[in-house]
Amino acid sequence: MTWLTAHLEIVFGGTLALFAVLLLVQQRRSPQSTAAWLLFVFLLPYLALPMFLAFGVRKPYRASHLNFSEPDRIEPPAAAMDIFFRELGMPGARSGNRIEIFEDGATAFTGLNRLITGAEHTIDAEFYIVENDEIGRAFVELLTRRAREGIRVRLMIDRFGGLSRPRQALERLREAGGEVLFSSPFLGLPGRGRLNLRNHRKTLVADGCRVFAGGMNVGRAYMSANAAAPALWTDLSFALQGPAIRAYSDILASDLDAAHRRAAPEAGEIQPSEIRCAAVREGNAVLQPIPSGPDISGDTLHDGLVAAIHRAESRVWIVTPYYLPTDQLAHALNIATLRGLDVRLLVPAKSNQTLADLARGIYIRGLADAGGRVFLTRDRRMIHAKAGIIDDFAWLGSANFDVRSMYLNFEAALFAYDAGTVAHLERWFEDQCGLCSEGPPQASLPRRIAEGAFRLAAPVL
Repeated sequence: MTWLTAHLEIVFGGTLALFAVLLLVQQRRSPQSTAAWLLFVFLLPYLALPMFLAFGVRKPYRASHLNFSEPDRIEPPAAAMDIFFRELGMPGARSGNRIEIFEDGATAFTGLNRLITGAEHTIDAEFYIVENDEIGRAFVELLTRRAREGIRVRLMIDRFGGLSRPRQALERLREAGGEVLFSSPFLGLPGRGRLNLRNHRKTLVADGCRVFAGGMNVGRAYMSANAAAPALWTDLSFALQGPAIRAYSDILASDLDAAHRRAAPEAGEIQPSEIRCAAVREGNAVLQPIPSGPDISGDTLHDGLVAAIHRAESRVWIVTPYYLPTDQLAHALNIATLRGLDVRLLVPAKSNQTLADLARGIYIRGLADAGGRVFLTRDRRMIHAKAGIIDDFAWLGSANFDVRSMYLNFEAALFAYDAGTVAHLERWFEDQCGLCSEGPPQASLPRRIAEGAFRLAAPVL
């Protein structure tokens, strides 16, 4: 029977390898990534296939596919990027919004609490991280108080990002009638989510008509309850009112529905909160929320940024904590510098992710060699903001300028086309550059060798 066992093992291993190869060649990924996975599959098929199913599949999501509700009225396109995103199936830009950008953790925490305390009917929220510290516990306790007052409260936390969550406070929220859900399980059935596909969105919707969103998680590193004791990191978030909030309500309802179906498969579909005041024109901001992730068929945010950089006429400014661009984005930025555009990259001199810092070196020096300006924060100040300006429009949100945010994570960015919002972000960007040193980081030969090695792991960092 030894020969039969060996024969069956060979056939089974070959079948596994063929299955993995068929999945690989159908996915959009870099040639280097495809080649690395293929080599892994052929050399160690029994190990490679489980790892590929856990980490290698980019678009398996079937628990809930993101759909957008119809707006009250269709507005003419606000800009060329608005047209581009509409053609990719995204909701169009909406005028008449009011946006308040929070540049520090104290104002962000105050703004977040203001939305929670002002809610009259519903509070729906999702965050990648809610820390088990004084800020995270205060946030959950405030939600618990509102739940006891009869407000419907639903909170979703990413399973991986929530490892350090305030468990006791969350249990009290459940006891008060709130619903606590988790996204992206560690190990899920095909189509039900995976550890490698993290929900990185940060959004709270109150009564379906007021939104808090951006790049901040809930914790001491991001927010502060005392203006005299600032948060540890520099970040951006915002509060939003007006017609553009409809898209955020749709995104959040889809994410909650997916998590709810995993927790209670027999439950019915979660609907977006009733839009009680979205039709009211609150201000002059022209805004367009753009999500990306496994719940969308294409790579909308990534492809939009690639197209915008190639079509840019004057400037491309980017701030990100982790700079690990796709080949297309890196090439587009290098070409923009060679075309004479004002290309600036603002990153922390040292981030909280050592491996990401090692992997980014080649990309940063490549941009600097092409003529781009690189700004590094001084004194190891961690900048966690994710934003950018291209010509006369801007964006901010949850997406880092890296492969993971562009190809793997659930993300949400807000594009702004009005002069006031763009000018605000322009001033903030220039202020941050004034706190930085200019020039790429220096690296010894051993570090350059390490950077080249870690660059191969960029998609999973």
